[in-house]
Amino acid sequence: MIGKLDDYMRFNEAALSLRSQRQELIASNIANADTPNFKARDIDFATALAGALGRTSASTASTSAAVLKNTAPAHLAGAAPGSLPNMLPDGTALLYRVPSQGAVDGNTVDMDVERNQFADNAIRYEAGITLINAQIRGMMAAIQG
Repeated sequence: MIGKLDDYMRFNEAALSLRSQRQELIASNIANADTPNFKARDIDFATALAGALGRTSASTASTSAAVLKNTAPAHLAGAAPGSLPNMLPDGTALLYRVPSQGAVDGNTVDMDVERNQFADNAIRYEAGITLINAQIRGMMAAIQG
């Protein structure tokens, strides 16, 4: 029963999670607009969502995860999943945003693009919350009859 509820909510859950992570990336770009040699980052949302849905359905089939352990003091610590600079914690690849006009200091943040992407992503996040609320209302109506 719980598995069916998870399946019912999986798409919107994955979309909201990715929207949240993308909002953090865009906010980071905006915060570093004056940082020399900072390269603006973003994700390909459609590809990331397809990957997240694929990982989620694969992870429901097998929930055991490999954990790296240091068994001796001389061992080097392994990198935690998602700790790589070119990936989000869920394994989504980070891409560099192509600048429309280069800056003298090497910074590729275009504030107009970033503000537009930030607003667009925020609106889509709110729409996702509205969809989840509608799903929950629909389930409650079905339960209550």
